[in-house]
Amino acid sequence: MKKILIVSDTHRKDLNLKYVIDKISPIDMLIHLGDIEGSEDKIRSWVECPTSIISGNNDFFSALDKEKELLIGSKRALITHGHIYGVSLGVEQLRNEAIARGFDIAMFGHTHKPYLEVGDKVTILNPGSISYPRQSGNKPSYIIMEINNAGESFYTINYLEAGEIQS
Repeated sequence: MKKILIVSDTHRKDLNLKYVIDKISPIDMLIHLGDIEGSEDKIRSWVECPTSIISGNNDFFSALDKEKELLIGSKRALITHGHIYGVSLGVEQLRNEAIARGFDIAMFGHTHKPYLEVGDKVTILNPGSISYPRQSGNKPSYIIMEINNAGESFYTINYLEAGEIQS
């Protein structure tokens, strides 16, 4: 079983992410979907696995890619912050783009709200924000993606409880 940690929108408030990494390690991959604001080297130093990090709308002057294509197991994934696809207004544009380009998964951030849609043609997901949540209840969130030996993918949205939140 492979375990992938998917996060977004840390905005330099990185202690919750460090806590989660320590709590769930070992992991096989870390994906950060933008608005990392210069913490990429620090975060990479916390894990001993491949990392994929893309830039968000608040990653000014960043050399990070705006989006990437990844192969995760047998699945083709598009990772993007999402603002260039108008995700604040809905996932339709991102979904259509992912399907047109032959992706199995499209991952985005930006809204600070967790989202998971497992569709026939494409899975769309957003881990929310592990630092500045905006959904009802305002719990920091992240996604764990697991891939079993048969190549099947499973996704779990996870939340930090009050006693786990790092300041």
